[in-house]
Amino acid sequence: MAEASSKLIKGATGDWEVVVGMEIHAQVASEAKLFSGSSTKFGGEANDHVSFVDAAMPGMLPVINEECVRQAIRTGLGLKAKINNRSLFDRKNYFYPDLPQGYQISQYKDPIVGEGEVVLHMLDGEEVRIGVERLHLEQDAGKSMHDQHPTMSFVDLNRSGVALMEIVSKPDIRSSEEAKAYMTKMRTIVRYLGTSDGNMEEGSMRADVNVSVRRPGDELGTRCELKNMNSIRFIGQAIEYEARRQIGILEDGGSIDQETRLYDVKKGETRSMRSKEEAHDYRYFPDPDLLPLEFDDAYVEALREHLPELPDDKRDRFISDLGLKPYDASVLVASKRLAAFFEQVCEGRDAQLSANWVINEWLGRINKEQLDIDDSPISADQLGKIVDLIKAGDISGKIAKDLFEIIWTEGGDPAEVVEAKGMKQVTDTGAIEAIVDEIIANNPGQVEKVKDKPGLIGWFVGQVMKASQGKANPQAVNQILKDKLGL
Repeated sequence: MAEASSKLIKGATGDWEVVVGMEIHAQVASEAKLFSGSSTKFGGEANDHVSFVDAAMPGMLPVINEECVRQAIRTGLGLKAKINNRSLFDRKNYFYPDLPQGYQISQYKDPIVGEGEVVLHMLDGEEVRIGVERLHLEQDAGKSMHDQHPTMSFVDLNRSGVALMEIVSKPDIRSSEEAKAYMTKMRTIVRYLGTSDGNMEEGSMRADVNVSVRRPGDELGTRCELKNMNSIRFIGQAIEYEARRQIGILEDGGSIDQETRLYDVKKGETRSMRSKEEAHDYRYFPDPDLLPLEFDDAYVEALREHLPELPDDKRDRFISDLGLKPYDASVLVASKRLAAFFEQVCEGRDAQLSANWVINEWLGRINKEQLDIDDSPISADQLGKIVDLIKAGDISGKIAKDLFEIIWTEGGDPAEVVEAKGMKQVTDTGAIEAIVDEIIANNPGQVEKVKDKPGLIGWFVGQVMKASQGKANPQAVNQILKDKLGL
């Protein structure tokens, strides 16, 4: 109950619960579009990747791209969802200048993928399960450009007909943090599978976010849809604003209009776009140009056999087989390339020590300098050798950080750098004793104090480490000081 209550939003008249459902549109990783052979490559000249089918020229008929079907099934398997052996394509009728057919070919009552589930591992350790209602295939629209001419809008059809997977969640999300975690997890899953590049900046993954509020335990409230969100951070901000907007209206005695709204990033607020259409407004009916999509169980099982290890499975393996802390395992599997880098570093080594260095030092530096993982100045082999030197006791944690900085900026073999620069840790107890004796002799006042307050031994440790230029073995220093001071 404590976890549930922490997600409630306090209003002027009591607590409210936010209820969120998401419709994620992920562009299918495929060389060609859903119903034509046109290229799906991003960034071409306007109307450069357009066939007669994409432009809806008279008499042109759609032909299904089997690779898009395979990618949808693989995504469904990754979501632990039911795969429907028979599905139908429908026409969803609405008008937009960048929708040349006047309808969108989509799937309505009979989608290719049914119910599934996504598990979120929240930062506070809570495990949250979000139901997936369905995944269906549909074609994308083109793009209207309003900034090319003072009095006219232009249309670019390069995106028209590109295959999308629309992944619809159940209304199981109960906070902006869960919504961000769900979007992040979904992007991670499709990237592991290779079914979408998940690039939100290029628009190949975006979400429509349905937000409503209610008193805890009440029926679901009237929802508003936040359209075309392509930033995880902005999704969180938009939900927070929209929930409080709705709470304010309800507490003032008003009612919520079901509508589509846009999030204004600069103002940090949502604004009305249009009243929300219902399914009947689109006049769905089976597309007469496309036969039902049918395949057998053997087809699905053949795809299942070649699935990669998925994030949750990899996380479980990191915890059970490598002994990693759950939080560290979750961080490492969030990116397929990060997980691969870590596995190279930890191979044959202390996994938790390797994880600490990958997450805290290496990944921290990558993020600070806004580098891509593949552009790291330090290789997995070099970082692994730093871990080896720490584990062997050749260098202390402090020296290791200095060594990391040298390898990051200058490169080289870590072991050779340690030898060349005289960075090796001092483990000779005789040499350490000599330093300890000198510091004790020079600080009789501190010696008297530490006998009353043993916690002051840290001051002596610091002085020894300073005198040894950080090279003295910290464990040896502590033990020798305790013996000499009679603690």
